[in-house]
Amino acid sequence: MLRSTPMKHVRLLVLTEDLPQASLALADLESFHPDPRPPQESRLVDAPGQAYREAYTQAHTRLEKIRKLIPITPRRGTEQVRVVELPELEALNAWLGVIWNEASEFEEELHRLDEQERLVREQQAALANFAHLNIDLGLLRNKTRFLNFYVGLVPRENLRQLEGAVSLADHILHVYMQEGEQAHVVIVGPTETKQGELSAVLEAAGFQNLPIPRELDRAPADLQHDLAVQRQEIERARAELQKRIAQWGTPLLARLRDARQTLILTEPLVTLDPSIRSAGHLAHLAGWVPARSVIRLRVRLEKALRHPFEMRVRRPSAAERPLVPTVPEKHWLLAPFALLVKQYGVPEYGEVDPTPLFAVTFVLMFGSMFGDFGQGAVIVFAAWQWRHKLGRFWPFGLLAGFSSMFFGILYGSFFGEEHLIPALWMNPLSDPLLMLRLAFGWGVLFLSLACLLAIYNRMAIGNWSGAIFGHHGVLNLVFYLALITGGLNVVQADGASGDATGMAAFGTMPLYLLSGSLAGLAWASWRKQQAPVGEKILVVFIETLETLIGYVSNTLSFLRVAAFSLNHVALSIAIFTLAGMMGTFGHILTIILGNLFVIVLEGGIVAIQVMRLQYYEGFSRYFSGNGHEFAPLRLRRDPK
Repeated sequence: MLRSTPMKHVRLLVLTEDLPQASLALADLESFHPDPRPPQESRLVDAPGQAYREAYTQAHTRLEKIRKLIPITPRRGTEQVRVVELPELEALNAWLGVIWNEASEFEEELHRLDEQERLVREQQAALANFAHLNIDLGLLRNKTRFLNFYVGLVPRENLRQLEGAVSLADHILHVYMQEGEQAHVVIVGPTETKQGELSAVLEAAGFQNLPIPRELDRAPADLQHDLAVQRQEIERARAELQKRIAQWGTPLLARLRDARQTLILTEPLVTLDPSIRSAGHLAHLAGWVPARSVIRLRVRLEKALRHPFEMRVRRPSAAERPLVPTVPEKHWLLAPFALLVKQYGVPEYGEVDPTPLFAVTFVLMFGSMFGDFGQGAVIVFAAWQWRHKLGRFWPFGLLAGFSSMFFGILYGSFFGEEHLIPALWMNPLSDPLLMLRLAFGWGVLFLSLACLLAIYNRMAIGNWSGAIFGHHGVLNLVFYLALITGGLNVVQADGASGDATGMAAFGTMPLYLLSGSLAGLAWASWRKQQAPVGEKILVVFIETLETLIGYVSNTLSFLRVAAFSLNHVALSIAIFTLAGMMGTFGHILTIILGNLFVIVLEGGIVAIQVMRLQYYEGFSRYFSGNGHEFAPLRLRRDPK
């Protein structure tokens, strides 16, 4: 289950006239991922079916434009899978061209109404700035012989200073509306005033001029009424036009549905186009097929094709491995975890699929950090109740809730109460040091497994040097396990008698393994460096120190598993302590709200912390994420 689905490379040679049948057969099987690489035969260079592709593209474009005017609902029931020949496709394209010519007239009318409505909206938006001026706006646009007019916006905080400044220039400032932080003002003054001085005053006050369109050369109240009438007329015209479109399109619906289905049947051949090459009457296409589907593919082609064909099947070569698609995990329980894995990347072909391991470790860590039977039951209920809204993610909440319930039974916790149900194991706060030791051991196990998977992935693709000397390879794993073993020996020696100290307490074998693995890593790093001796020594020292610090810090990072399990209990105690200070109603309300707070806030934080451990301590060690997902050719089908 951890290994990716074995794939085969399939090469097909068929007669060019059988290409439509072959494309439909491949799409119907849904197991053929096209390989766009050109064939090795130099004669197979032509790209057949250009007229077919052009007719499809034009017909599809026309149908999509028509669908904007006439909604085409899918036909219910099973549609017959058949080959669409070029003459039928060309005839359909010609008919859609005629229909589109008719539809374009309606579309132009709709565009004209939209443009009229846009102009009216713009005028209404401009008029909103002058709605409180009950005068003919045309008088304010142009300067008269004796008066200058300025209409605009000014920040309210500058209003008093501006009023004083314009009065010194023999002008009057009138505020006709205040909205938010802006004041709408009209400034009036004699024409003999020096314009340069007044402009400087207005600019310093942050004055913004509001131009008055020529369409608004009347009183705002009259204009508002006229514009509202224009909007009503436009809506009436649009409703009448929509009625005409419906009357025109109703008789065409059946044939347009047939046209849509016909184009769906032509899609596989057009999709295969980049992978098809031909020479005369012979066509070549290739792709990747799951090994379990090869026999079914041959049988399907034998039934579908009228003429003989050649089908060659082989295993992917080592050089082709980055090109081979990876079949995603489809089990409904693992689907949400597969989506989370996909956020990091898609495993390369041959790599271990981390989805099952990710699901198991995520659920275990979440439950151990958020162990409560009652709160877990709430999560399960919420996931089931909202499963339709959560989509493929509802099993994620279901499994996380069940894990929380399981650990709640182990801890004896029910909505934070530690005495309602007996603990099958113990309360985390009863022995915090044991919880920390268990979390430490879990971290060692998790990191060791991640290194083993990294080694396996490199061996699977023949990268033996990387498997041994690479990051998180064999030498890294030996170093890590020797370091952990020696450290445990030191702790046990201190706890037992305290006589053994230093290297003796560390242990001879762990010391040899630690020294040997570090020497091997240093030698491998030395060999790949292309620098002076002094720089090499510095780089090797830094990389060795980074390896030591990295593994220690990564292991200690798993102590958060114990920390959150203890924090969960402590937070529950705090809620009950606060509830104990309340009356009966306050006690019940505090417990309910406190548990909701824990479920939402702490549950979310725990999920984030587990994701962090998975991504940074797990995936970064063994999962490249550089693959691409299996995307087989398939026939688009409408829901039944």
